[in-house]
Formats: sequence, C-alpha cells, structure tokens
Amino acid sequence: MTKYLRLLPALFLLSTATLSVKAQSTATTSSPYSRYGLGDINPALLPQNLAMGGIGVATNRISGFNNVNIINPASYAYVNLTTIDIGLYGSFNTLEKNGSPSQINSNFRLSHVAFAIPVTANSALSFGLMPYSELGYSYRSVASNLGTGNAVDTNAVNYIYNGDGGLTRFHVGYGFKIGKNLSIGANASYIFGNLKESQSTEIPNLAGVHNSRIEESNSIKGWNYEYGLQYAFNFSARRHLTFGYSGAASTNLNSQRSYIVSSYFRSANGDEGVATDTSVNNQQAAAKIRLPNINRFGVSYQYDGKYLIGADYSMSNWSKLTIAGVNSGLQDSRTLNVGGQITPNSNSLNNYFASVDYRLGFIYDQTYMKINDTDIKRYAVTAGLGLPLRANNSSFYKINVGAEVGRRGTLVNGLIRENYVNIHLSFTLNDKWFQKYRFD
Repeated sequence: MTKYLRLLPALFLLSTATLSVKAQSTATTSSPYSRYGLGDINPALLPQNLAMGGIGVATNRISGFNNVNIINPASYAYVNLTTIDIGLYGSFNTLEKNGSPSQINSNFRLSHVAFAIPVTANSALSFGLMPYSELGYSYRSVASNLGTGNAVDTNAVNYIYNGDGGLTRFHVGYGFKIGKNLSIGANASYIFGNLKESQSTEIPNLAGVHNSRIEESNSIKGWNYEYGLQYAFNFSARRHLTFGYSGAASTNLNSQRSYIVSSYFRSANGDEGVATDTSVNNQQAAAKIRLPNINRFGVSYQYDGKYLIGADYSMSNWSKLTIAGVNSGLQDSRTLNVGGQITPNSNSLNNYFASVDYRLGFIYDQTYMKINDTDIKRYAVTAGLGLPLRANNSSFYKINVGAEVGRRGTLVNGLIRENYVNIHLSFTLNDKWFQKYRFD
C-alpha cells in the first residue's frame, strides 16, 4: 500500500496540470459541431462502461471488480477496495461535405484520473478529474463578388472560423447503501476552463486591404451537482437485476467574456503579420451560464463472473442553455445506450482468454443540434476488452481497452458528416488500503 500512497500525489498533480492546460488553450477535438453550445460534452464514463455502449446508470461493481462510475454516484456504495483509474484517449475523424475534399484529423490526450475509497462497509468516497467539454474546429467558407453578388466585384472573400479550448470537471462524491438493496449518492463537480473562438474576414487578392478578425474568449467556472440512486433485486448471491436513476441539476456557472476586433495584413507569401489596429477591446461584465437539467434511467442484469447486459435512456433539456441571459438556440437531446459484457470464466487459471471481459454496445444519440432545419444525429458501435493482470496479495489490476466507431451529421442541406473512431485505454487498480494487522 505504501508505494501507491507515494505515487498518489504525483499522479493527481500530473493529471491536474495536464487537464488544466487542456482547458486553458489546447484544442483536443477537431469537429465543426463542437462550436455549438459549450463544445462537445464528455459523457463522464470510463472505458469499461464506454465499451458497453456507454451504459452506467444501473451498473456498479462489474463481475466483482470495482470501478469508478461517475455517471451515477449511488454506485460508489458498492466500492469495497480502494480503486484508482487512469486513462488515455485518442480520436480519429474524417469530415465530409458535398463538393469539398475530405479532411482527416487526429487528437490524443489524458482522459481521466479517478479515485474511489471505501469509508465504511457500505459507503465510499470518490474524486477525480476529467474533461467536461471540448472545443476545437477550423474551417473556412468562400464568397465570390466580395459577398455582394454584384458581378462588378470580382474578388473573393474568405471567412475563416476557429475555436479551441474546453472545460474540465473536478468531482467529489459520496455514495452509501440503505439496507441491502437501495443505494444513493451525490457528486459536487467544479467546472472550469476557457472557450476561445474567432472569425476572420480576408480578401486575399485585393492589395492594401485590411483583414479583420473578431475574437471572443469566455472564462468559465462554477459548481454543478449530480445525484443518483440504484435499487437491486438479488435473486441469488451472483444474480442481480438493478434499476438506476441519475440526474444533474440546472445550476449557474460564472462567465467572464472578452471581445476583441482587430485588423491585420498578410505578406505576399501568406504569412500573417501583427495586428495593425485594435478597434474594440471589450472586457464584458461578469455573467451567468445556465446549465440544463439532465435525467438518466437505466436497467441492468448481471450474473457475477459470467455476463452483464443493460440499457440507459437519457434526456437533457439543452434548449434551456443560456449564456449571459441569451438562449443558445439548442434543442433537447435524447440518448439510448445498449450494451454488455461476457466473461467465459473469470476464475480460469489455465486459459487466460477465458478470464478476459468481452464488451459490446450500441449508441443512438439525437443531439442538441438542429442546423438548417436538420436534426444532427449520432450512431455508434462500441467494443472493448477488460484484460486482467496477475493479482498481488490484496491488489487486483485490469487494463481496459475500448473503441467507438460512429457517425455524426449528414451530407444533406449543405451539412457535414463526421465519421470517427475513438480509442479509450485505462489502467484500473483495486487494492486494500488502511487495513489493520493483528499480531499474536
């Protein structure tokens, strides 16, 4: 145990620094759809759940192995060993649009660090860091005739759009059992970071014309609160039917926005020079961001050491998202997650592959975006493995690998279709800490 305690501060500080830098200025996604709302919202699930189609509302300890299931804090009540989970994430996406060449992007980052520590036999504390949202896009549109439609104006105008940044969440939560079947829990999550966006207007073929740029930066911080419960029907010591609910409250985050309008030139070889003039530099008054209320419902059936199947349904009223009192123009979202895992023989000593967890799932997401009168939907298939490592006394280890292959958007009505592959990798430790030893 002592060696893990020595590593704990270093791991937490490293993760804090990495995720904080990401939230401040580094784009870790490449999707034009991230420009809507607060960016692409992270589902707050670890790879072992993501590989099962993203189910988690009605899952807790999976086949006897402890997991940190942040999406429903009631699951913490089932944690009976100190659990550490640290992961990496990689994404590869291809953007397609009719009449334009495809664009291929890739991004990599630290995905999370999460801890759960049992407090009593029927309760546990959890805390950790992971992204809340990601903002990252860069694209341009070209208008002929200076955008006027007048044939006399022969020069084209380039409109260039960029965004980067994101929000990070630090959560602390507690879950406990009431009797043998019911568990409840809650998280308090501190959300912080920066979202930066710019729009540039350039006339590349007209000499002596100033290019212009509008830059907006939004520094965000504040608390959000989540809660959940699970009720289990135990048909035997190993067979369980679990119903779950979790939600997120509609709370206010603090927002500090800045607005800059500047002019600049480009050299003959296309290099951008320093701004020649700043006509507007406005630090706006502090404002509020109103987050939506989220409700999730789930059910799972588990035969410990053999299999687990489950389904979640989530409803989020993103139509209520307001930034500085202005509605963001989003719609309510609906998400269906279905999946599970099978373990041929979790106690196998002679056949390693029989002790591996094999995971599969499906996601249907009617997102909060409606563009050009078209609903933006997402479909994905997930798969993954839980690879157990050799146990060491009271310590148990598992490597979780997951992949999500999906599509978001459409090619109709001048929209963009995004085909993506997300790879998730994490290392999970279960260990018995703070135990008292007896000496004869």
